[in-house]
Amino acid sequence: MNDSEQMELATDCRALSDRREFGWKTVLFGFLRSRRRCPRRSTEDQPLFVDWHHPWLFFLATGTMLLSSLDALFTLELINRGAIEVNPLMALAIDRGVSVFATSKMLLTACGLLMLVFLSRSSLFNRLRTGVFLTVFFSLYACLVCYQFVLLLQPV
Repeated sequence: MNDSEQMELATDCRALSDRREFGWKTVLFGFLRSRRRCPRRSTEDQPLFVDWHHPWLFFLATGTMLLSSLDALFTLELINRGAIEVNPLMALAIDRGVSVFATSKMLLTACGLLMLVFLSRSSLFNRLRTGVFLTVFFSLYACLVCYQFVLLLQPV
């Protein structure tokens, strides 16, 4: 077998299965076998950026996105009943259409949450961990959605 035949055979074997293929197995394996969970060096107190985040952050981020979706739905229903949007940015988006409103609301919320999860181990003014903001935003959204739900229960 000459070199070109060996190279062609190796190429054919490589094409059968791509080890970099993304799937649920990749996600599960990456979650269970994350490499950066603790400091690399003894001089580091705590790593700022890690591969693994606490499941509580996942709960807060997912919950906040769900509450944001409910907020959008309740806001549109309340506007149909005669309420006004107080947030000027969202009011502008509603004026442009429901799809623009929903898209911009979900996009802004998702980008903010990704940034907060990514920076969850950093500190603000060396005192307050950024991850605390996720808990605060989740709590505020929960209160807002409850308030809107109570408004929706009232007769028109």
